[in-house]
Amino acid sequence: MSADGDSEALQELLDYLKLSRGFDFNGYKKTTLSRRIEKRVASVGASSFAEYQDYLEVNPREFTELFNTILINVTSFFRDAPAWEHLAEEIVPSLLNQLGPDGQVRVWSAGCASGEEPYTAAIVMAEAMGEEEFKSRVKIYATDLDDDALAAARHGVYTNEQLKAVPEPLVDKYFEPSTRGLAFRPDLRRAVIFGRNDLVADAPISRIDLLICRNVLMYFTPEAQSRILERFNFALDPDGFLFLGKSEMLITHGELFAPYSLKWRVFRKVQRNNLRERLAFVGPAALEQLPEPERGVRAAAAAQSPVAQIVVDRGGYLIDINRRARELFGLVEGDVGKPFHDLPVSYRPADLRSAIDQASAEHVPVQLVAVPHTDAQGRERILDIEAIPVTSASGELLGISVSFTDVTSLVRLESDYQRSKRDLELAYEELQSTVEELETTNEELQSTNEELETTNEELQSTNEELETMNEELQSTNDELETMNNEVNSRVTELDRVNLFMEGILGSLGVGVVVIDRDRSVQLWNAMSSDLWGLRPDEAEGSDFMTLDIGLPVSQLQDAIARAFGGARGVLEERLEATNRRGQRFECLVRVMPLRTRADDIYAAMILAAPVKHGGAAPEFAVS
Repeated sequence: MSADGDSEALQELLDYLKLSRGFDFNGYKKTTLSRRIEKRVASVGASSFAEYQDYLEVNPREFTELFNTILINVTSFFRDAPAWEHLAEEIVPSLLNQLGPDGQVRVWSAGCASGEEPYTAAIVMAEAMGEEEFKSRVKIYATDLDDDALAAARHGVYTNEQLKAVPEPLVDKYFEPSTRGLAFRPDLRRAVIFGRNDLVADAPISRIDLLICRNVLMYFTPEAQSRILERFNFALDPDGFLFLGKSEMLITHGELFAPYSLKWRVFRKVQRNNLRERLAFVGPAALEQLPEPERGVRAAAAAQSPVAQIVVDRGGYLIDINRRARELFGLVEGDVGKPFHDLPVSYRPADLRSAIDQASAEHVPVQLVAVPHTDAQGRERILDIEAIPVTSASGELLGISVSFTDVTSLVRLESDYQRSKRDLELAYEELQSTVEELETTNEELQSTNEELETTNEELQSTNEELETMNEELQSTNDELETMNNEVNSRVTELDRVNLFMEGILGSLGVGVVVIDRDRSVQLWNAMSSDLWGLRPDEAEGSDFMTLDIGLPVSQLQDAIARAFGGARGVLEERLEATNRRGQRFECLVRVMPLRTRADDIYAAMILAAPVKHGGAAPEFAVS
C-alpha cells in the first residue's frame, strides 16, 4: 500500500475510534499514532489498518489493548528530580507567599496517567505547608483520558519498585501498607480529585494556581498544542504557574506564557487585555495665550517637525503646512488658503476628506494605518495618518490637524522581523517536533524496556521452576538408581538361590514337577527331562494334564485336586509308565501341596521315580 493509502486508512481508523468509542485522536501526531497502532496491528496478525479495523469490530476487548498502547502511561514519582526540587524550593514557597496564609491552593495535574504525578505534587505541598494546612487549603485536580489509568490512580496503591524514586522517609510518612503494596494515606488522598478530561476538546478547570502538565504536549500537533495552551492560559489565575516537561519550551507561544524559570520549564501567564495608547495635541488657542517670543519658537518647532503635518480649518481651507509635508506631497506656501478638497493631497495617498469629515462630526481622532504613498522624489513610503480635532479652551472645534508619520522603516523592520520570527518559529517547531519525537521514542523505549524486564522476570521464574524440576528429577533418578541396585542385588541373590535349587533338584535323583492352581508347569527338573524326554523350556508354561509323556497324568488328577483342596501329608500313586527310551517300568508318584507361611496353598509338587527291583519303593529326598 502507498503512503497516501496508509494515511487514508489510518484516518478512517481514527474516525472509527471517535465514532464508536468517543476517543478523538486527531490532535495527536500522526507519526506517533501510526507507530503505536502498527504495534497492535502486528500483535494481532493483521496486515493493514483496514484489516485491523475489521478485527476491532469483532473483538471489542482489543480496544483496551489499543488505548493502553496509544496512551503511553510512562510516569513515575518525582520524575526529573531536579525540576521537582526547584518547584519545591522556589515555586511553591513563592506561590504560597502570594496567596497568603488563608488562601486556597488549586492545583491541576493534566495528563496524570496512573497518579504518580498528582501524588508527588501532594507530597511537595504537604511538606511545604504541613499536613493540617494541606488538608484544609489544597485541592489537586488530576485528569487523564485513559479510564484504566484513572482507575489505578484512584486506588493510589504502588509497589516498592514504583516508589523507588521517593525518599524512604517520605514513603514511611505518606504511604501505608496494604494487601497489594503501599497505599497513599487516605486522609491526604481526599485532597486529590481524579476525573476524565480531553485536553483538546473538554473545558479546562478554572482558577488554577499551579498547572502541572509534563511530557504531554509533545504527543500533539502544533495546532492542538496551541488550543491546549489557550485553555491553560484561561485556566490559570493571573499569578499562577505552569510547570511543563523538559522537552517543552513554549518559545512560539510568548503571547500566552512568559518564562519564569526556563531551565526548569516553569512559566507565568501573560494577560491578554492590551490597551492601545492614544496621542493628544495641544490646540492652537493655547498657543495664542503664550508670549510672542514663545509662540515664534513653537511655530518654528512645528514647522521643522520630522512628522509631516497640515492643518485645515473648520471651513475646509488649508491654513498651515510644515516643511516635511511640503517635501512629502509637493505642496508650496501658495497652497495655504486654498480649499483643501481641491488639492491632490486630499485624495492621495488616501481619502482624507472622509477622515476629516468624520473627525469633525464625531470630535474623535480618526486613524488610517499603513497607507502606501509615492513621495515627490518617487520613493515608496508607508504612512500612518491621523486626523485629530483641534478645539479651543471652551471645546469649540477650530479645525483638523492631519499628521503623516513615515513608518516605512518600521514596516520593513516589522516585515523582516515577522519573516525572521516565522523562520525561527518554523525552525523551532521542527526542533521541538524532533525533540518531542525523541522524547516519545525514549518513552516508548522505556515502556519496551519495562516489558522486556517483565519478560525477563518471567523467564527467570520459568528457569527457576525448570531448575527445581531438574533437581526433583535428579532426586527421582537417584532413588531409581538405588532401587535398581537393590533389584540387581536381589536378582543376583535369586540367581544364586536358583543355582542352589537347580543343584539340589538335580541331585535328588527323582523327577520334580511344580504346577500352580491352573495346572500350569512352573518347574521341570533335569531328572524329569531324562525320564520323559521333554526339556524344561518345552514343558514349563504348559498345562500338566495335557502333556504327552510316558506317565499317565490323567490318573493323577484326583491326587492333584486333593492336594489343592487342602489335604495334609503326601499322596502316593503307583503307575505303569514308559520312559523316554520306550522302556516300561513301575513309577512311584508322590503329590504334595506347597504352602505359604500363612498356610495358603499356592502350588503342588509332583515327585516321580522308578520302583527298584524287588518291589522296594525308592527313597525320596523330600517327604
